[in-house]
Amino acid sequence: MDSFEINKIVAAVLMVALLVIGIGKLSDVIFHVEKPETPGYTVEVEQVSTASSSTTNAAEEKIDIAALMAMGDIASGEKIFKKCAACHSIIKGGKNAIGPALYNVVGRKVGAVEDYKYSKALAAYEKEWTFEELNGFLKKPAKYIKGTKMAYAGLRKEADRASVIKYLNENSDSPVPLP
Repeated sequence: MDSFEINKIVAAVLMVALLVIGIGKLSDVIFHVEKPETPGYTVEVEQVSTASSSTTNAAEEKIDIAALMAMGDIASGEKIFKKCAACHSIIKGGKNAIGPALYNVVGRKVGAVEDYKYSKALAAYEKEWTFEELNGFLKKPAKYIKGTKMAYAGLRKEADRASVIKYLNENSDSPVPLP
């Protein structure tokens, strides 16, 4: 191949590139599109929907604990607790595992097990494990007490939470009377 043929190939490639660029510029002139001042769309949302969601959150926090506990069953709580047994022991004198031992937990101060290193959030939480506190914590531990080390997702079903709370209450030296 001589240099004249290489020049023809290079010229053809350059002509195709110039043709593509020229057609692009020409189409911009022919089909001119006005660009909007602010890109995107505005979505109008009614304020009523946000007000209703905040009232449902308030209603969820005001749970009738007696009605909730009536849904629970100790035998079912024992089965559900098997998920918890991977990290917690429930036997009297049981040792701490990944989580603290839960024997006598109902009515006990939060973060009261002596030989367990709690997260700062649980150590600073100045309440007792009542039925209401356990219900809120078991629903979503990380959301209920922000900063807890407990990585469990929680129990969504009310009957499951009530069953586990009844089972925890039963595993105690002196079970707290149900509401």
